[in-house]
Amino acid sequence: MERFSKTLRAGWSDIDFNLHMRNTAYLDKAVDVRMMYFAEAGFPIAEFLKRGIGPVMRSEAVDFYRELRLHEEFLVTLETSGAAEDGSRFRLRSDIVKLDGTPAARVTSTGGWLDLKARKLVVPPADLHAVMQKMSRAAEFEVLPSSRK
Repeated sequence: MERFSKTLRAGWSDIDFNLHMRNTAYLDKAVDVRMMYFAEAGFPIAEFLKRGIGPVMRSEAVDFYRELRLHEEFLVTLETSGAAEDGSRFRLRSDIVKLDGTPAARVTSTGGWLDLKARKLVVPPADLHAVMQKMSRAAEFEVLPSSRK
């Protein structure tokens, strides 16, 4: 499967004092594309709320390579680089790439599924698990341990 991707633009609120995209804006863009993926795959925010479940991140890391500047367009990709067999845990990777193909940053997010009422990690419903399994897999994909004990 081809990696999910969207072309975005660095806006005024994304820029820091050094006149390039601020570090947390890279995280924001990766999350935006992640939620676009779910929406286009049939799991918009309203569906998460209806089911009482949502993605929760345990860790997020950003590796920076090149600057992005105000109004510069760039591509944000999304793929999975790890998942538990039961779908309870996942690791997502978003590459942020200048339109000329130069890497700007890589965001790696590790998380799971939170029951919004019980405030506990859970196995996702079968249809959400299927949406995750349809996501493109990175070459270094690995099976992660389940969040269930």
